[in-house]
Amino acid sequence: MSNAIDLPYATTLLVRDTCLCLHVQRAARALARRFDEALRPVGLTNGQFSLLMSLNRPEPPPMGPVANLLAMDQTTLTAALKPLERRGWVAITRNPKDGRGRLLALTLAGKAVLAAAVPIWEATHAEVEAKLGGNANDLRGELLALS
Repeated sequence: MSNAIDLPYATTLLVRDTCLCLHVQRAARALARRFDEALRPVGLTNGQFSLLMSLNRPEPPPMGPVANLLAMDQTTLTAALKPLERRGWVAITRNPKDGRGRLLALTLAGKAVLAAAVPIWEATHAEVEAKLGGNANDLRGELLALS
């Protein structure tokens, strides 16, 4: 008697062809690579661009709302902020209303790199939207429904 469990190859093909999670992950990785390559001339990754953009506000936000917007926990956000702070693009200060909290702000250098990155993002984003053949708004809505 064998204790081996045989999973039919047909199941593998079914998952490969229909799994929404797999397809979203593959698309996310492809988009991330595309934007990483596009933003490389200004020294940013797509994740850093998104993080810097999330800080482009009239008032410095606390960490919690930024982490929520980027769908990451505060520990991951802290790790993502460190290289940006070392490069002088982000300032992290104590929240005067809550001494335990931190406020996040773009520095002048951070604003400059973000301003340089926006035209690159706009062009790359337009290319991606063009590939979707007019379905970008539908896709955005469907992705928001899942998140």
